[in-house]
Amino acid sequence: MTLQEIMEKLKELGTEQTKKTFIRHGATEPIFGVKVGDLKKLVKHVKKDQELALSLYETGNYDAMYLAGLTVDPKLVSKELLQKWVKQAYCYGLSEYTVAGVAAESNYALELAREWIESDSETIATSGWSTYTNYLSITPDEKLDVEEIRQLLNRIETTIHQEKNRVRYTMNNFVIAVGTFVKALNKEAYEVGGKIGKVHVNFGETACKVPLATEYIKKVEARGKIGSKKKTCIC
Repeated sequence: MTLQEIMEKLKELGTEQTKKTFIRHGATEPIFGVKVGDLKKLVKHVKKDQELALSLYETGNYDAMYLAGLTVDPKLVSKELLQKWVKQAYCYGLSEYTVAGVAAESNYALELAREWIESDSETIATSGWSTYTNYLSITPDEKLDVEEIRQLLNRIETTIHQEKNRVRYTMNNFVIAVGTFVKALNKEAYEVGGKIGKVHVNFGETACKVPLATEYIKKVEARGKIGSKKKTCIC
C-alpha cells in the first residue's frame, strides 16, 4: 500500500469517540481516532516497507505516527532518527510508547535512555525512563548493569515526588519493572516502592490511575512470574 492509501484507510477506521478519548490523553489534530487493535490490522501492509513506516511518522498525524512505531524495524533505525522522533513526540502516547518501544529494541537503547532521562523536556525525559523500563522487560538479566539500575532506584526514591508530572509516572513504572523483570533487584525495588508510596500524577480528564508499585510487584510474584521477560515491548 502507498502512504496515501494507508492514510485513507486510517481515516476510514477512525471514530469520533476514539478521537475524543485520545485527545483527552494529550493527542492533538491531525488525528482520526483509530483504536490500537485496528492499527495492528494494518501492520502487515507496512512492515516490509521501512520507507513507508518512516513516512507515516513524518505526517504528524497521531494515528499514523503510532502505526509507524508498530511497523518500523528497530534494528534498522539510526540513532539520529530516534533523536528526531523523540523531539516530534508531543504527547505521552508517542513519547512513552511509540518512541520508547522502538528505542528499547534498537541498537542504541541504553545510550538514548541514559541521555533522555537527563533532559529538561518532560516528554523526552519520560521517553528515557520508558525506554529503560522496556529494555528491562526484554533483556536477559545477565546483560543488565545491575549497579546502574540500583543507582536509578536510589535516585527515584529521593527525587520522584519533586519531578515533573509524567516523569513521576514513568519513574514509578521503572520501579515496577525492576521489581518484576529483574530477579536480583526484586526485593530492593519492592523496598523502594514502599518508601515512595503513592505517586500523584495529574491525568487530566481521564480515569487513569498510578499503580502502587508494591501491590503490583506482589501480584506478579503471586503468579510466579518474577523475572519472566517479554519477546517484544512494541505494542
